[in-house]
Amino acid sequence: MSKTVDFKSVSTEGLESSPVAAALAGLRANEARYFMNKYEHEFMVTAADESQDTLDYVNRILKEERDIEFAARPLETSRFEVDGIRMAYVFFESGLAVNVMYSIDSPKKRAVGFKLSEGMDVPKELEEKFKFARQKSKLAGTIRGSFFVIKGEY
Repeated sequence: MSKTVDFKSVSTEGLESSPVAAALAGLRANEARYFMNKYEHEFMVTAADESQDTLDYVNRILKEERDIEFAARPLETSRFEVDGIRMAYVFFESGLAVNVMYSIDSPKKRAVGFKLSEGMDVPKELEEKFKFARQKSKLAGTIRGSFFVIKGEY
């Protein structure tokens, strides 16, 4: 069952098992606010155990593009299309959020993004492979993020 993420009243619902649940909830709310402000799109999440197709899609891209497989347990996913861009998200118990942005019309707008919740360490799968920039968020504190461009067709 999907639920809308409320970015005005941040909730840890669905993320309680994460050691950085409050920061991860803030990160999820930050994404919801972005899509509402930019596209007037409500950000919906689904429990990971109910959205295997989204997990398979994201995992396939990570594996084929950069040989990355995360050990952390996925908690929630989101998948939608807005303004000609297919988006997929996976929120992990560790505090990591992975998103896939795949523009339908432009191969130049296809990327995988990694966002680290405040208080979590860089996952070993990403250590020494990516540099992380810092971004301040009222909802999520300090977010560290990185990305790579998708080269294949998905």
